Amino acid sequence: MDTNFDGFVAARSAALFRGALVLPAAGGGSALATSVAGGSHSEASSTANNSDATTLLFDNHGVTIPMDFSRLDLVLAKQALLKTQTKLGTVTEKAVKDCKPGSVVGVDPHTPKIVKSGDSVNLPLCAS
Repeated sequence: MDTNFDGFVAARSAALFRGALVLPAAGGGSALATSVAGGSHSEASSTANNSDATTLLFDNHGVTIPMDFSRLDLVLAKQALLKTQTKLGTVTEKAVKDCKPGSVVGVDPHTPKIVKSGDSVNLPLCAS
């Protein structure tokens, strides 16, 4: 199965990777580069924290990749799980204020737990 993330992490996790650039890497994969040059303002470090219920930490051959599932619908969330070779666990609906019905409002397990290929991931979706 294809393990190339095709820029998914950088595109969907912009909040986690401000200034990130996906570069082609040797072997057909991709690499993530960030820029620290220039700029007169400083931005808080954009890393996942223990309370981020929509961030999945995926172990990709020893490299932990944070994946932001917030606001994804079930179709896109399934595509992300397919890329990581993780399994879709239980899909539930959860009443959450000010969310788009059918969008992901959490992942289980979430940060700080790390998932690997073959693990199951439960997805609570915003109730209609």
